[in-house]
Amino acid sequence: MRSMGRTDLPPEQQEAVRKAIFWEWFTIGYTTVTIVVIAFVVGGSQAMKTAWIEDMLSLIPQISFLVALLFIRHPPTRRFPYGLHRVMGVGHLVAGVALLAVGGNLAVESALGLIRAEHPAIGTVQVFGQTVWLGWFMVGVMAVIVVGPFIYGRAKAKLAPKLHNKVLFADADMAKADWTTTVASIVGVLGIGIGWWWLDGVAALFISLGIVWDGIKNARAAVLDLIDQRARTEDDAQPQPLIGRITQYLDALPWVAESAVRMRDMGQVFHVEAFVVPRRRKVPLADLEAARRELAQLDWKMQDVFIIPVPSLPDEAQR
Repeated sequence: MRSMGRTDLPPEQQEAVRKAIFWEWFTIGYTTVTIVVIAFVVGGSQAMKTAWIEDMLSLIPQISFLVALLFIRHPPTRRFPYGLHRVMGVGHLVAGVALLAVGGNLAVESALGLIRAEHPAIGTVQVFGQTVWLGWFMVGVMAVIVVGPFIYGRAKAKLAPKLHNKVLFADADMAKADWTTTVASIVGVLGIGIGWWWLDGVAALFISLGIVWDGIKNARAAVLDLIDQRARTEDDAQPQPLIGRITQYLDALPWVAESAVRMRDMGQVFHVEAFVVPRRRKVPLADLEAARRELAQLDWKMQDVFIIPVPSLPDEAQR
């Protein structure tokens, strides 16, 4: 993938996209295998069932990312003058809402199971003529499959900042935190084994609340971007540093008295409106165009850049 909309990607970002696609397909394959394996050992443990469903839900961010890539590569048209970058945000929102809805339902089921004091049971299986408690297979499977998320979670976390992709960052963040689900499910299974039936319900509730929290974070971040909050970093930790670089460049121009920026995050690229208060009454068009071209070269993510001369800076624009 060499472009996003009408933005030509630098070589580093082209390589990052290729790696992201590889890791998303790898994750889908790995997760599909784990879903099948867990299905054979899920037994009567509510914690295992909840972890199993969480694995199914974890496929949504990868699918959303890959589907969105098919759209965002198209350049702007008269029907979609800003391009189709928002499709990535829509996918982010869909993933968040799905996690929130299913996680909430699982949390209610887990809580009701504890209230009704349901005692789950885990049976035995015959292995080479020996009777073995199924719980040991559950613990073994969960202990092994947690290795994958550590590997691809770290890989995606390194790629997300390079592409300024919040879906990829959220996917990596969920993968890195997947060990908590594994530990909780193992605790629930061992709780049944030692007769502490309630540990399984508590573990299932813990896992489902984690799903709910992931849903809240993702849905909130997606909604704020779709309603055009001030552009922020891919992890939403701070305002986009590019804003400061833009005003620093503009303030250094001899014909600019002061400047401010209104930046919209379109998904992977930014729509930038730079307001400038000129030092003189008339500003040559050539000066405005030269400044616009220079700003567009500051960073590959600045797809649309506009410089607007004004008598005073708008209150909502950021210095």
